Amino acid sequence: MRNELLIGLVSISDRASRGDYKDEGIPALQEWFGRALASPWRMETRLIPDERALIESTLIDLVDDVGCHLVLTTGGTGPAARDVTPEATLAVADKVMPGFGEQMRQISLRFVPTAILSRQVAVIRRQSLIINLPGQPKSIRETLEGLRDADGKRVVDGIFAAVPYCIDLIGGPYVETHEAVVKAFRPKSAQRPRP
Repeated sequence: MRNELLIGLVSISDRASRGDYKDEGIPALQEWFGRALASPWRMETRLIPDERALIESTLIDLVDDVGCHLVLTTGGTGPAARDVTPEATLAVADKVMPGFGEQMRQISLRFVPTAILSRQVAVIRRQSLIINLPGQPKSIRETLEGLRDADGKRVVDGIFAAVPYCIDLIGGPYVETHEAVVKAFRPKSAQRPRP
């Protein structure tokens, strides 16, 4: 379907890929997109170990061969020796989108001072946006959705507010969201009337 958003979800974990424990990143993302997206979408999923060459080849496959408009990774963004997701992501990039990583760390710093150790990046490869997310389901949701106060008023915007317009700009489908979960931001000139 031409207007369908194709999302690649990549969980990067040595232990989960070996079956030592159940992956939580992909199910958390599937659940979140089920609540957040108002337009048609489908996904391709991959569960792989923290191996730089494999991460690079997986990202290239999802963008170049599968044709994903958006690829989200979870895991492998810390300072440990095995955390190589940002390096692999940057290696396949045509353009770097630093604002996404800056905003993700701003959100996480409201909860833990160790958020400054996170090295999440976002890049564009061809006509696809690739974003490194945190590994924990709660952090994934907060990063995508943003934060609200006790009265439900938005305190910090999540990164997904900017994703639909970015996908517009790089030639992808027009993505609409359920505003109760996350409101997509577009300038007035880029907005289409709701059917």
